[in-house]
Amino acid sequence: MLRPAAVEVPVHLSPLELGTGRAEPATASNETIQWRLSLSASRRYADAQLDDYRELARRALPWSPPVRLCLSAHTSTPRPSGTFGFGFWNDPFSFGFGTRGAARRLPQTPQTAWFFYASPPSDMRLHHEVPGAGWKTATLRSRPLHPAVLLPGAAGAFLGMQLPPLRRGLFALMRRFYYAEETRLHFDPSQWHSYVIDWRLDRVVFLMDGEILAVSAEPPRAPLGLVIWMDNQFAVASPENGMRFGVVPISEPQWLEVANLHMTTGEPRPAKGT
Repeated sequence: MLRPAAVEVPVHLSPLELGTGRAEPATASNETIQWRLSLSASRRYADAQLDDYRELARRALPWSPPVRLCLSAHTSTPRPSGTFGFGFWNDPFSFGFGTRGAARRLPQTPQTAWFFYASPPSDMRLHHEVPGAGWKTATLRSRPLHPAVLLPGAAGAFLGMQLPPLRRGLFALMRRFYYAEETRLHFDPSQWHSYVIDWRLDRVVFLMDGEILAVSAEPPRAPLGLVIWMDNQFAVASPENGMRFGVVPISEPQWLEVANLHMTTGEPRPAKGT
């Protein structure tokens, strides 16, 4: 059977700005940059985000494999405060709920395929061999759970993780409900690099400057939305430190700049080694 050739498709991104976050298109004086996501100094939560799913029902999220995200990006500093990244996810707990134009959706177990960075004190220990903070590729494929089970279960897990004697057992139990693959990255995100997420039916391939960084054999469940963001949030979920969330104060401005963004669907040109 003939496979459909790769076809470039339009991407319709909407900005979300919370707190001191700003998501601004390129100015005429700098045609190289398509978007600049910036955070000013703040001790409160701030988010600069671009996405294409905020007004959509979950079943209508726009992306399913085979699809390939390509972009170039760099940050203002090698180690921003908070998190930033780009890729595919399902906005599992509808963080846009209540914001202007956001769809009202029931929670869902998380599904992701993205480049992700988190600064300390974040410690999201999804994969036992990869540190919970830092710069990484990540895929997360979770078992589907009905909201009537998911919400009480998540609340119970959060409360239980506050008690040190229960943490290891609860963490082992939670790991039965998802499969995560992560690869730690050791290059400087403040330098311009080209990034590719090649999401196929049977795997996800991550590339940087044309070189394969990671291949995940457990792709997330479709459909998903596209997100590009920078915020100052931290999250902890580990056997040693329990589960908690908060804000990392920002003492000076920081930003993420994005260029050369495009998406293709169908079978892409084969990458070396894939």
